[in-house]
Parts: sequence; structure tokens; C-alpha cells
Amino acid sequence: MIRYARLLILLIVVLVCSIHAHAQGVALPTVNLGFKTVNDPQDLVNSIKILLALTVLTLAPAILIMMTGFTRIIIVLSFVRQALGTQNMPPNQLLVGLALFITFFIMSPFLSNVNNEAIQPFLNGTIKQDEAVEKALAPMRTFMFNQTRDTDLNLFIDLAKIEKPKTRADVSTQVLIPAFIISELKTAFQIGFIIYLPFLVIDMIAASVLMAMGMMMLPPVIISLPFKIMLFVLVDGWALIVGSLVRSFG
Repeated sequence: MIRYARLLILLIVVLVCSIHAHAQGVALPTVNLGFKTVNDPQDLVNSIKILLALTVLTLAPAILIMMTGFTRIIIVLSFVRQALGTQNMPPNQLLVGLALFITFFIMSPFLSNVNNEAIQPFLNGTIKQDEAVEKALAPMRTFMFNQTRDTDLNLFIDLAKIEKPKTRADVSTQVLIPAFIISELKTAFQIGFIIYLPFLVIDMIAASVLMAMGMMMLPPVIISLPFKIMLFVLVDGWALIVGSLVRSFG
């Protein structure tokens, strides 16, 4: 054992020395932050584009969650898992990944409009920043208006204490986004309630059968879980849920 320990220590020392010797001959990239005078206006434009890109990447998670159908989708998928009673199956990572891809599928026409009408013209220099922001928001506002209830929109207009807009174009984005989120939450919970009903019936039947047999100590969920999974598989539940979710945004 002592011999093996000495051999292991020797190998570690040789490995560290070889890595150190190899690292001395490797050129590592460096990053310098600072200000400098530029003569070419294009350099300034490129720097501004980089800053805007970093800003968009920073806000991307909030934009994805708050201005798309991700909220409704992830809540409904979570309701499905809770109604089945399968605890952590499917796992959270799988549900979030599925919700993301469904969101991209639903939002692809709107994101294509944003890219064609705002991002590409701005990168080509044909439109300015303010115009690019307005054109990028237009498809997203159209999507959110289609999914927002008038009652929720009026609620936030009253809370903002502003004059009631005459048209949708007069509604500010700061008012539209929270109204859209509230509408999405309400729609998601309505869908979740409908999903729960058949599984609740199975739980009640299992509990009644166990009570009639005098098996009070056996949890009903142990008996009902296989039947709920079998029912969900037989009716092709995932296809029904995903199909209904996608159609609900129509």
C-alpha cells in the first residue's frame, strides 16, 4: 500500500509539472475594457450593436416567460403531472424543455416577423433603433392582444389611472404585459381544472372501493395511480394535451 501511495504521488507530481510546463508555452486570449477614439463611424455602430445584443440576452428569459405562451404551457404541464400523481415524473427539466419547444413552435410566425421586419433591417442599417424597437414589438403586441381578456386589460388601465384608450394601438406595452400574464394564468388554471376531473373520479372510485373492503390503512393513490397512467396512455394523453394547448392559442 505504501508503495502504491508513493507511485500515485509521483504520478501526480509528474502530471502537474507537465501541465505547468505545457501552459507556459500556450498563448491565452486576453480581454481589455476601456475607451478609445475611433475615426470610422462603423466601429461605433458595431459597438452599439454588441451592447444591444448583450442587453437583449440579459432580458431574454423575462421576455420568453412574460410575453409568450410559455406561462400557460408550463402551468398546464405541471397540472398534468400533479393530476397523475407521479411525483417527479416527468422531471422538471423535461417539462421545461417541452414547454420551451412548444413555445417556439407557437411563436415561430411572430418571431419570424420580428426578425424580418425589425432585426434584419436594423443590422443592415436601413432603419434606426427606435423604429426597430417599434417594429419588433408590433407582432408581440398582436399575439398578446389576441390572448388578453378585455376585463384584465381594463383592470390594469384603471390601476394605472390613465384615460381609457380608444384603440388597441393606444394601449401602452407596460399595461398590456401584466394584463396578458393575468389572462394566461386564468386560462391555464381553467385548463388544469378540466384535466383534473377524470383523474379525480378515478381517485374517488379507488377510495370508495378500499373503504367498502375495509382497507382503511392502504392509501388510495397506490391503487389509483396505475389506472390513471393506463387511462392517460390509452387516450394518448400527451398528444391530446399538447394539441389542445397549441389550438388554444389560435
